[in-house]
Amino acid sequence: MTIRHSGLHVIADASAEVGEGPVWESGTGLLHWVDILAGKLHSTDVARGETTTRSVPTYVGAAVPRHAGGFVAGTREGFAVITDEGGLDTRVPLLSQGHRFNDGKCDALGRFWAGSNHLEFLPEHGALHVLEGDWTSRRVLDGLTLPNGLGWSPDQRKFYLVDSLEYCLLGFDFDLATGSLGSPRRIHEFDRGTGIPDGLTVDHQGRLWVARWGGGRIDCLTSTGCFLGSLTVPVSQPSSCAFVGDDMSILAVTSARQGLDADASTLDGSVLAISGILVAGSQVRGMSTYMFGG
Repeated sequence: MTIRHSGLHVIADASAEVGEGPVWESGTGLLHWVDILAGKLHSTDVARGETTTRSVPTYVGAAVPRHAGGFVAGTREGFAVITDEGGLDTRVPLLSQGHRFNDGKCDALGRFWAGSNHLEFLPEHGALHVLEGDWTSRRVLDGLTLPNGLGWSPDQRKFYLVDSLEYCLLGFDFDLATGSLGSPRRIHEFDRGTGIPDGLTVDHQGRLWVARWGGGRIDCLTSTGCFLGSLTVPVSQPSSCAFVGDDMSILAVTSARQGLDADASTLDGSVLAISGILVAGSQVRGMSTYMFGG
């Protein structure tokens, strides 16, 4: 299937060590994203190209705006609040030493879902957690290695999760009312020669867009895991993606400089924007994103 786009430009000219976790906040026109190992939470005005940065003394795997103000975050210690001013309050210190949170997003009822992993990526030391709006948390899935990109189908009845170092995409039945998952199904096995599967987003047709760390591309899959094609990007380590803009038609792509030579592309570590994406001649748009309910 043919996948095309009309243009590519830089949203945030940066040198992030591990840029990750893009979250679009439509009411403000801001794209929030993190530099995990640097402990930085960035907020980029997509229209103006201006970025505000908050730095905290820990790893930040993901951060999502809260209805109560500031952000909910998955850190090295557990679930935390990062204030608008950059303060840090670890509300739920649930992770043992040697672990950290990685990617995370909120469902349509404002729960925060996030994966944790061992710092040395030991197999079966990763897990999926969910944080409710009242700051109680549940561990909902064990036995993972590097839980990463996650998202929901447009009707909120399916949940998707990448286990990066297992090179697989898992699919689950999802009950939004209870926040419960069905049994995991491996719906796609990624080619190990074309990059590690990393963060993902879901478009309005239910297709999944998966960043391929080390592969310099974004793969497009159907909701059942069939490969449709790829978009090539001018960074070697695209890490995640999210649809942004007034009509949600721009794909923002985070990237990383970690492990690259000093003469790596100056774009590595920046946030890119791919506009005018067409799949089989039809325009691609994203879906609404959600804030944390607590």
